Amino acid sequence: MNVVDLKDPSLYEAGVPWDVLADLRDNDPVHWNPESDGAGFWSVTRHADIVDVSRQPLLFSSAHENGGHRIFNENEVGLTGAGESAIGIPFISRDPPIHTRYRKFVMPALSPVRLGDIEARIRARVETLIAEMPLDRKIDLVPTLAAPLPLMTLAELLGVPGDTWIKLYHWTNAFVGEDDPEFRQSPEAMGETLAEFFAFSQDLFAARRAEPTGDIASLLANAEIDGVPVPFRDFVANLILVLVGGNETTRNSLSHSVIAFSENPDQWDALRADRSLLKTAAPEMVRHASPVMHMRRTATEDTVVGGQAIAKGDKVVLWYISGNRDALVYDQPDRFDIARKGPQHVGFGAGQHVCVGSRLAEMQLRVAFDILADRVSRFEVQAPPRRFRSNFINGLKNLDVILRAA
Repeated sequence: MNVVDLKDPSLYEAGVPWDVLADLRDNDPVHWNPESDGAGFWSVTRHADIVDVSRQPLLFSSAHENGGHRIFNENEVGLTGAGESAIGIPFISRDPPIHTRYRKFVMPALSPVRLGDIEARIRARVETLIAEMPLDRKIDLVPTLAAPLPLMTLAELLGVPGDTWIKLYHWTNAFVGEDDPEFRQSPEAMGETLAEFFAFSQDLFAARRAEPTGDIASLLANAEIDGVPVPFRDFVANLILVLVGGNETTRNSLSHSVIAFSENPDQWDALRADRSLLKTAAPEMVRHASPVMHMRRTATEDTVVGGQAIAKGDKVVLWYISGNRDALVYDQPDRFDIARKGPQHVGFGAGQHVCVGSRLAEMQLRVAFDILADRVSRFEVQAPPRRFRSNFINGLKNLDVILRAA
């Protein structure tokens, strides 16, 4: 069996090491991964084990004080790995019951009643974005569609101007790009980015405290835990969580799916001929792309995962990108099949921490590809895209493609 360090961000620069993950699933599904700068961690690579761990949030903690939700210990190096001390604790790095309370604060902003006709507004944005994209000429799909679409939606949900998406794009890349020199050019540059984001957050926090509007920013700014108002530093942390979660999943699922359709034109033809396939196509896009590659937990007691003994205090890393290609769960798991029905993928996580915006993400994918299907007969990718240097986000920095007119 090939032994590699799954923590090494350079491992993913040329592409996901699918062969390595398959080897682990087959031969060492709960694999001990040493760390050069830490105690090491358990890599969980099978779908069933990932779901099992995810459904036991008290046994497998995401709490900040236990290290948080990333491979690095956020209680030592900060939420973004930049050593920042002014950012508080996001609710993804909380265990029940506090995590559950935060979810209850956020969910009303994503309810069908609150969202109302958001699908119509998303459709209008997509129509505008795609109308501005020239057909039969090479374009970069990331800044023209994949990035602005989810960030414009987030701007609406936060109640800020739509053109704020450009700043949100810069900030979210910096937050998740701790291992990419293009996103983290220097500590000084990261400090300037954080200062800019703090100023934006302070204005938003003050405005929503003074006059709540019912948007996500208002709900986060006015949340109370046991009668105590959430402090500004936790508002900042939760705002980062909303921005990263709401952007990276949709953005990279869309980009990777354009590549998948270019490599599988029969799937694109099928979708163009039968739009009812969008219902199963959207979750398949997320499964196949797996835009968030891992989440981390910490064992709070001695336990067992997949037959492997796990000690109290051990880090346990759930490789979603591996679970979503598990042949024990999916027939021909590497195949992009827009008619695939279940089982539920783990692209949005599972259990207590499943993504609260998953339905909105899939809605945006359905709308985008529905409109593209009216305009585009083929996607022709012109060159391999530049990838994030990251063990966390399966991200594309660009995607040069020709959209052939229908």
